[in-house]
Amino acid sequence: MPTVLSTKKLALNQKELLLNSRIGLVEYDAITIKFIDFKLEKDKIQNAIFTSKNAVKAIERKEIEIENCFCVGEKTAAIAEAYGLKISTKANNARELALQIVKEHSEKEFHFFSGNKRREELPEILKENNIKYNETRVYETSLNPKKFQSEFDGILFFSPSGVKSFTEKNPLNTTAFCIGETTASEARKHTDKIIIASKPTIENVITRVVSELKNK
Repeated sequence: MPTVLSTKKLALNQKELLLNSRIGLVEYDAITIKFIDFKLEKDKIQNAIFTSKNAVKAIERKEIEIENCFCVGEKTAAIAEAYGLKISTKANNARELALQIVKEHSEKEFHFFSGNKRREELPEILKENNIKYNETRVYETSLNPKKFQSEFDGILFFSPSGVKSFTEKNPLNTTAFCIGETTASEARKHTDKIIIASKPTIENVITRVVSELKNK
């Protein structure tokens, strides 16, 4: 029976997708998240940018009024909607979101709620196109490296930080199943055996795993 390692602990229904396909699962959290106490000059934000669900969760803990949200990822947008926020635009990755903002919302001013490991694409594109924005760091990502003695038929990665954490103590000598292109870019530093989910969700990563390994 093939076995995979998930660099994120999965929900029960997600585990069942693998186990019901006779794929063994080992899981751990390759990264840890800590919310930061922060203050804003004003409690009303017209256009907020969220590139991760953790940023949305950090905001939910504060009494901040947000008029429009610009989100990366379906899960990020879904969590924002669950909190009662209005989604103006959503994209599969930060670069795609930034380009949509440049094309359709260049006259607006934005507030980017970010983590300490965020990538540079979105801020760089906004700066290059003279789009006004402020940035507030609302959470921190820490690596949780762990050495594994076993070999796996695939590793599930959900962020570039997860790749960095795993490869700090382990070689990446099997297939990397990645949630999106940004994560895959980090994995390519260690392997050319990469499969990217059709949509940036955990379930779609698992779907690709099942498709590749079910009959192995």
